[in-house]
Amino acid sequence: MLLPVAVTVGLYWYGRVHTPAYENSLFGQRGDDARLLKAQLGSALLGLALIQLFLALWMYGLPALRTAPHRVNTTHRLIGLTAFLLSLPIAQHCITTYGVQLTDTRVALHSLTGCFLYGAFVAKVIVVRHRHWPGWALPLAGGTLVTAIALIWYAAALWYLNGFQAPGL
Repeated sequence: MLLPVAVTVGLYWYGRVHTPAYENSLFGQRGDDARLLKAQLGSALLGLALIQLFLALWMYGLPALRTAPHRVNTTHRLIGLTAFLLSLPIAQHCITTYGVQLTDTRVALHSLTGCFLYGAFVAKVIVVRHRHWPGWALPLAGGTLVTAIALIWYAAALWYLNGFQAPGL
């Protein structure tokens, strides 16, 4: 279980020692255009995470739904892969353009949760691949990922799309 911690700490370290390159582009977009694109991609990522949560609840016996057909497992995995791949350009742009900054509450929440997200992802993969974990480990790992994505979205995408305001930040 040291690998998730190493991923989180490694991203934090890189983001702290890396010199921000504010002129970086995301798919050819710079500045405000890049922020808008990241907010849109981040919103799509949050949507995928919520679908993942629903599918996981269905697979593991949400009482209001009938037993999930096998294709739900396949769909859950494909959406998870899509979400992970969608997160990579967003994260790459964030860490290389801005690094890990702790200048205020919103930025620190976004930076720290962004580093934690990939450690949590590694932890979930470990739990999925090794069936000897207790039954609560997988829902905890998956719920942690959804929560991290929601926090990152709240501190960045919502903040940007809501005119640089997020309630409570």
